[in-house]
Amino acid sequence: MNNLSKIMAAQEIWTVLLALGLAAVVAFAATPLVKALSVKVGAVDVPKDGRRMHDHPIPRMGGLAIFFGFLVSMLLFVPLDTEKQGMLLGAVIIVVLGMLDDKYALPAKPKFLVQIAAALIAVMAGNRIEVLSNPNIFSPDPVWILGWLSYPVTVIWIVAITNAVNLIDGLDGLACGVSTISSATMLVIALLVSELDVAVMMAALAGACIGFLPYNFNPAKIFMGDTGSTFLGFIMATVSVEGMFKQYTIISFVVPFLMLGLPIFDVCFAVVRRVSHGQSPMQPDRGHVHHRLIDMGFSQKQAVGVLYVISAILGLSAVVLTATNAVKAMVFLLAMGAAAAIAWRVFLPSGPHDSAEEPEPPAEGENSGQTEEKGEDGHG
Repeated sequence: MNNLSKIMAAQEIWTVLLALGLAAVVAFAATPLVKALSVKVGAVDVPKDGRRMHDHPIPRMGGLAIFFGFLVSMLLFVPLDTEKQGMLLGAVIIVVLGMLDDKYALPAKPKFLVQIAAALIAVMAGNRIEVLSNPNIFSPDPVWILGWLSYPVTVIWIVAITNAVNLIDGLDGLACGVSTISSATMLVIALLVSELDVAVMMAALAGACIGFLPYNFNPAKIFMGDTGSTFLGFIMATVSVEGMFKQYTIISFVVPFLMLGLPIFDVCFAVVRRVSHGQSPMQPDRGHVHHRLIDMGFSQKQAVGVLYVISAILGLSAVVLTATNAVKAMVFLLAMGAAAAIAWRVFLPSGPHDSAEEPEPPAEGENSGQTEEKGEDGHG
């Protein structure tokens, strides 16, 4: 029996590696074709003001290559039950919406409504947070049964993460790299809790991101645009519902927030910052974490590297929380303490140079103008 278990574990690992490798190859091969398509249809980001971080036109529909890589790998390696069919249908809607937005710069409210519709399709197919572990370890009730609340709670979760990933898409390779780290974290945790389908889906997503990254690192040859950032957020949010939230332990409450910690913290601080200034939560500004790091004197590559490290630390904490018992509380507290310290230093103003209204100097790199003017204006 022990030998059989080892053979099955080895087969699972090979399946995961094949899914990751195939998605990477497909995404890498598809990106030049998607780049040519973006130019042909006019989905090109042309810098028109000093807010943008690049100084020449760059195609911005590269997320289509990530979608192709993920889709091919998933269709080959993952059985498509009703839940996964609903997730894929919602993802197709998100990708089509992103492509239209990358070309036409759609208004905010219609985009938001379509995102809700896509999330509802996934939720109605069975991707729901039906039970939550109670974060109060002293409570006599170890879990919360959501009942009918599972529908709105899950829709809010999916739409929020979809837009949170979109909001951090402001520097070359940032959103794609952070998504790679988050999906790899979810992959490892899924293997630890024996969720093979979740592991394979996350391997496909991580592989697709890895295949696209060589074109997206600074200086970027193509942006993934809303097509990519919203797709990545939608898939990670939906898969986390299927895999992480269905574990009936305190981990199920904490781990998803650690895995997706950076975009979640950024969107939360954005909402708090804007409301405290008397602005609409959807009002674009220049106070996101990557803007703060640039203002502090970091180059684009340095800022992206810092945020990669933060995501990796949070992801490692999520893995440790899942894999061990003795140090769970300690690791969780250390991770939250580190996140709070970083948030204090990066998000809180320290002088006039941190002002959200200060114009951004022209520089090479990803289109923060796109994020602020296109991607962000409807996603607070």
